[in-house]
Amino acid sequence: MDFELWWLLPIPVLFFALGWIAARIDIKHLLTESRALPLSYFRGLNFLLNEQPDKAIESFIEVVKVDPQTIDLHFALGSLFRRQGEIDRAIRMHQNLLDRPDLPKDRRETATFELAQDFHRAGLLDRAEDLFVKLAGTPYEHASQGFLLSIYETEKDWPKAIAITRGMEAISKTPHHKEIAHYHCELAQAALLRSDFALAQQEIELARAEYRGCARATMLTGDLLAQQGRLAEAVEAWGRIEAQSAGYLALVAERAAAAYAKLGDPAQGIRVLSAWQASVPSHDVLVALFSLVLAHEGPEAAAALVRRELARSPTLLGLDRLLEAQLAAAPAERRHDLELVKGLVAQHTKRLGMYRCEQCGFRARQWYWRCPGCQKWETYSPKRTESLEGQA
Repeated sequence: MDFELWWLLPIPVLFFALGWIAARIDIKHLLTESRALPLSYFRGLNFLLNEQPDKAIESFIEVVKVDPQTIDLHFALGSLFRRQGEIDRAIRMHQNLLDRPDLPKDRRETATFELAQDFHRAGLLDRAEDLFVKLAGTPYEHASQGFLLSIYETEKDWPKAIAITRGMEAISKTPHHKEIAHYHCELAQAALLRSDFALAQQEIELARAEYRGCARATMLTGDLLAQQGRLAEAVEAWGRIEAQSAGYLALVAERAAAAYAKLGDPAQGIRVLSAWQASVPSHDVLVALFSLVLAHEGPEAAAALVRRELARSPTLLGLDRLLEAQLAAAPAERRHDLELVKGLVAQHTKRLGMYRCEQCGFRARQWYWRCPGCQKWETYSPKRTESLEGQA
């Protein structure tokens, strides 16, 4: 039988017809789904897009009342409640989901994670901890460990913090040596407060084994020796900080000055602190050195010391120390004027001399190993700054 070309003509028409039918079916399916969704759902989406979360919440609540099976909407609504600070409503929303016996396993894990976050936000740390612990072995395990670590750090439960950080290391394959070393240092610090020297030494060694460059462990070694009355060994230990991170000498300068004074060797203390100040200039080292010179060499020597430092680095904090030295040696007729000037300078220096976190910029008069702002470890510069904005 001969092949005729005109037989091919119906083929494009057939494909067009099939495409038209498929499109009609898809459109019909979409329209069916759209009609199944309440109008409040689309109204809520519109409010979200227009950044009106309060009105969006009201619209989504109407949807949930109409169709209690909208699980995803429950999660979205619970997150909105938590973000808006309505923690009680978020807890009820996620608890209601968990109470449903027909909730699939993966959805139950999601609801557990959301409820744990609600409890954490509400400050119910024990209840949050219980739920985060239950998520071990689930897709939410790593995120839960981050929350658990935050809880343990807040509660200062350092053994648990060490254990959970080890778990995080195993999952993420990322080392956390510095953080674990600080947890051991926290335990050593607590042991020192109880005069439990054996435990303090053990924790210091664990910290040093975890992070060889841990200046805090070296600092605590000096504190331990000083508390035991071994002052010569203490100042030797503090001096080793210079080889690790010289900036942290500022944190032990006052302790070293006091130790040399008790040892009856202020001259050696002045030599050591002078070397520190020459190596890493710091207001805190200068203050400790100034006090030692003022007490053992007199106001003239103390004033000369501050003048040299002011010539190298003029600061209001240094000027305040110079006025203090001059006031100590001033005759009675000049004391009133010097006290007036020192008082004016002191008013300004009260706002200065702050420590600043290099991670988030949080400023404080007190030194912190863990920033109260960003909760990161060892982000505070040991050098005070005079800038009101916290810039060096």
